[in-house]
Amino acid sequence: MRADLRISWEIPETPTGFAGRLERFMGPGKSRSESVVESVGLTGCAVLLAAGLWGSGAVREWSAGQVTVVALMGLDLVGGVLTNATNAAKRWYHRADPGARRARLLFVSAHLLHLGAMGLYVLGGDLGWTAGNAVLLLGGAMAVEYAPLHLRRPVAMAALMAAVLVNLFWLPVAVALAWFAPLFFLKLLVCHLVPEAPLERGRRAG
Repeated sequence: MRADLRISWEIPETPTGFAGRLERFMGPGKSRSESVVESVGLTGCAVLLAAGLWGSGAVREWSAGQVTVVALMGLDLVGGVLTNATNAAKRWYHRADPGARRARLLFVSAHLLHLGAMGLYVLGGDLGWTAGNAVLLLGGAMAVEYAPLHLRRPVAMAALMAAVLVNLFWLPVAVALAWFAPLFFLKLLVCHLVPEAPLERGRRAG
């Protein structure tokens, strides 16, 4: 490892109450630089997504409710990719705690609601799309979570690619929603479930 980097699994204390629960959900101890990258990335990608949706013309064909759901999904997925990729989130969700695996799988399972909202409401009751992606999500999550530790990253990448390819060829949606599956599976199978060492800058000798 480079001399100016160190691995830190130490989880800082969190406050009690709602503030503490929120901090633990996002990952305790997020650095200022991580927060800056997260904010800038979220803003930039949200603007690109909004511009693409508006330019596609799909927004003008959806109901107000559908626009709201798509907007919330977009913000959640863009923000979730960035948040789950931070050292703070990796440190928390992959900590040496018997309950960590359960927390990771519950987090993934909760996103079945995303698939339900998208497939059954935005896509007008597309049961095939909803069920197909639910199988891809749960199957991919179990494959990653129960793979040997040193293989979880490539297993996650394989599951991500499989999910994207299935969506492109067998579960297609309008171009305006083609971003959903790649970001959805990237957030959950790669950013959330893959354990990575939380790297920090160490002090230079001398």
